[in-house]
Amino acid sequence: MPLPRIAITAGDPSGIGPEIAVKASRDARVLAACEPIIYGPYSEAELSAFPAGRVNAAAGHAAYEAIVAAVRDALDGRIAAIATAPINKAAFAAAGHRWPGHTDLLADLCGVEHVAMMFWSEPLRVVLATIHIPLSQVPRALTRDRMLRVIRLMHDSLPKFGYQAPRLAVAGVNPHAGEDGLLGREELDVVAPAIAEARSLGIDVCGPFPADTIFVRAANGEFDAVVASYHDQGLIPVKLLAFGRAVNVTLGLPIVRTSVDHGTAFDIARQGIADEGSLVEAVLLAARLAQVSTMERFRSS
Repeated sequence: MPLPRIAITAGDPSGIGPEIAVKASRDARVLAACEPIIYGPYSEAELSAFPAGRVNAAAGHAAYEAIVAAVRDALDGRIAAIATAPINKAAFAAAGHRWPGHTDLLADLCGVEHVAMMFWSEPLRVVLATIHIPLSQVPRALTRDRMLRVIRLMHDSLPKFGYQAPRLAVAGVNPHAGEDGLLGREELDVVAPAIAEARSLGIDVCGPFPADTIFVRAANGEFDAVVASYHDQGLIPVKLLAFGRAVNVTLGLPIVRTSVDHGTAFDIARQGIADEGSLVEAVLLAARLAQVSTMERFRSS
């Protein structure tokens, strides 16, 4: 089979995205796995139009245009997958774009309603039930239907990563998973009913478990993935165990999209010292998932 063509969007041109995009596109492991194509400004001449290390509306719009172009080519079959360098949410907002990040924009561009953010790493896999919302809004956003959708999406997606019969765990929202309602009722009213319904559908999922121990159990091999209730609950253990090697994957899209596990790092932009490791891992995983999708289409045809 020919090597898959993988789009690397350069992210916010005022951040480290262009630098790590170029470095990743030249990495020997990447070149052995795919044909990388950079979308967005990345040359010295192109970057001269944007200030380094500052929020800038033009930079936010350039990042947006690169994403739109890559998604269009992915949907049209001209590329096999997308790996994205980081964008800046403030720059996006300054440019007048309403999406708080990649995930919501990609869902809109692909015409899908329900997606989920998963962070994949060798020691730990985590999917987020809620994403970029204030902590105060989590209890209201964390409905039984949302939790069930995320559990099902995770279960249906993991076979592409090599987990044919995935074992899932769900972290509680409150300390000690609510302590039978003493410390909060989200576990009793929302999380446990969603788990029960998922189990009735044949999904191997358990919980809710106290969040201060369930990630350790998963990292030790007891579970293949954990559903976290909110953003930092899931990302702190992943980044503690695998920062720079973890990959953000959007589940539920009709295309393959992976991304880095870090931000734009304005403080070191254009200094030549940015670490491309997470983007390399994102491109390699995108190539792997693209080949899985190709084989699935071949078998079904």
